[in-house]
Amino acid sequence: MKPAPFDYGGAEDLAAAKAALAGEGVKPAAGTQSLGPMMNLRLVRPGALVDIADLPALREVRETATSVLIGAAITHAEIEDGEAIDPTPGWMRAAAGNIAHRAVRNRGTIGGSLAHADPAADWAIVTTGLGATIHIDGPAGARTLPVEDFLTGPFTTALAPGELIVAVEIPRPGENARFGYNKYTRQVGEFAKASAVVLDDPANNRRRAALGALGGAPRLIEDVDALIEGTLSPEEAVAATVPDLKVPTLHVTALTRALALMDQR
Repeated sequence: MKPAPFDYGGAEDLAAAKAALAGEGVKPAAGTQSLGPMMNLRLVRPGALVDIADLPALREVRETATSVLIGAAITHAEIEDGEAIDPTPGWMRAAAGNIAHRAVRNRGTIGGSLAHADPAADWAIVTTGLGATIHIDGPAGARTLPVEDFLTGPFTTALAPGELIVAVEIPRPGENARFGYNKYTRQVGEFAKASAVVLDDPANNRRRAALGALGGAPRLIEDVDALIEGTLSPEEAVAATVPDLKVPTLHVTALTRALALMDQR
């Protein structure tokens, strides 16, 4: 199918993009790896697209003492190839390299993926595990949200009308930090049927674990200390986190493998 008719244009800078996005029925477009197919299927029918892929403010990667801010328009391939700074010891590069196929990674962006909020997407679960902060800008000004508050449901986020993601802030893990991420797919390149992530960062007193591909936003595992220390089994953790999950086997397997991968680092 072909998309419904729409207008298309660029923006000189972030201020111009924000002004354009204030219009009714206007959506931002960067990699269009999710938006494009949805438009072709006419699941969404924006009246106009504002191309933000090359905005300098969204292409910046900025380091701080404790984190790295990755511009929303940085592509998966740029993270995979190390062209964008990975604040982790390669964990983000590895995750990026397993997103769909290279053609998708060449165009798709980290900000676009999170804004699309597909429950099975890699960045949704990986950034949840890493404790990312989402930097947002829009008509009411700039604000930040923890990723677990940003992702509110399947294909829904806390973005208000006219707002867009500017950057994704990833905390630097400390010395001896461990991380495991696993997803189950039937074929290479498809979305996950189940996913899980575990982080143990003793230098920063941070422990996080989450389950993804649940049909909604990732869910943080509450008793993460017991999970990492082995007094809570993956089966018990999945049952406590998603008690209504009818077939938990794949998620138990993903969490078990994430824990095993963490121990290999």
